Amino acid sequence: MSNRYITSHFPLISILLFSLTFALYTQTLILTQLVDLGVYEGMREFFSENGIKLTLLFLLMLFFFMIFSALKLIADTTVELSMLFFSKDIEGVELNKIRAGSSIFMALSIISLALTQDIIYLTAAFAAACFIYFVYFVYKVSDSLSILGLIGLIFFHIIFWSTFLIAVIYALVKLYNSFMASLPI
Repeated sequence: MSNRYITSHFPLISILLFSLTFALYTQTLILTQLVDLGVYEGMREFFSENGIKLTLLFLLMLFFFMIFSALKLIADTTVELSMLFFSKDIEGVELNKIRAGSSIFMALSIISLALTQDIIYLTAAFAAACFIYFVYFVYKVSDSLSILGLIGLIFFHIIFWSTFLIAVIYALVKLYNSFMASLPI
């Protein structure tokens, strides 16, 4: 019998590794922009080059850590809510079955370390982890679901995450448009 807590640290490590890879990419992008704008040399008068890079990396890691932690909290809530609505399992046995799925995120977060040079590959690695985990989740909980419950669970997640993504994109576009409209011509 294996200890069910052996993989309990995988979500935290996965969040840290994904945060690191996205932070490294963003740090490179920001530093390039600072050099292009001519601001970087002025910053080097107050901080060392390594100090600028480490501070920027720390702040970006913190930013992405907060985003990925919030996404994990939302995902855990939607999983448990969908199980409440559609599953016949009232003991929570099915939730214990899906805990091992955190190794999917762990594996792809390790792979993402090699992909820090391209945002498309980083985003694809994260999206692949989410998709593979969702398939794993549906497979593991399908025993406690009727056909209608399985369809309901899948559509619940698709509708929720689609709505969430559309709302975030809408807010970003609205913010961008208001920023562009405020610039003097």
